Amino acid sequence: MEEMLFIRTEVVPALARGIIVSIQLIIPSSALGLLVGMAVGAARVYGNRSLTFAANCYVAIFRGFPLVVQLFIWYFGLPYIGIYMTPYVAAVLGFSLCSGAYHSEYIRGAFLSIKQGQLMAAKALGFSHVGMLIHVIFPQAFRRALPGCGNEIVYLIKYSSLAYMITCIELTGEGKIIASETFKYIEIFLIIGAVYLFLTTIASWFLRRLENRLSIPGFKPFSV
Repeated sequence: MEEMLFIRTEVVPALARGIIVSIQLIIPSSALGLLVGMAVGAARVYGNRSLTFAANCYVAIFRGFPLVVQLFIWYFGLPYIGIYMTPYVAAVLGFSLCSGAYHSEYIRGAFLSIKQGQLMAAKALGFSHVGMLIHVIFPQAFRRALPGCGNEIVYLIKYSSLAYMITCIELTGEGKIIASETFKYIEIFLIIGAVYLFLTTIASWFLRRLENRLSIPGFKPFSV
């Protein structure tokens, strides 16, 4: 009886607060990461030499540095040069930039899969370089990159748990606080794992629905 009371009065409210913060981290980070990935992917394929070099450097750095190190730099390192961020802003920035680097790889592959004949046809019809990207290349590339980008979003849901390392107390942070006070590590973290499993399942279902909705009838699914 006391155990059930403890779960209802202490565990559930704390984890509910953590879930809300986690969702507030995941949604903007997913959107910003995808936008960054599209811009960087386009720059790597269609940019001039300087832009392509800068985009490749960005991808190499943000894919090479561990995410937790990036978060420490944004939150603990930048104050030494006079730049201060809240834990939430630092976490969203870190997740977005890291996720964007991985998204750019999927999007770059999707851009490269577009046949050159389509680009020549678009130029022949009078499309500008930007218009060609927006109206001809990007709609096709987005469909092809969606499975890979969706996988990255699922990863983002899970590695949002690192936000507590910079004192942004989300689901894992709330669970760690409760577990440290009660020493019920197995029970608490099993519950947290189940919540992440639920979130990733919902995200995977939604992404599959989106893939089906964007698929072109008569064409086989294409994955990069």
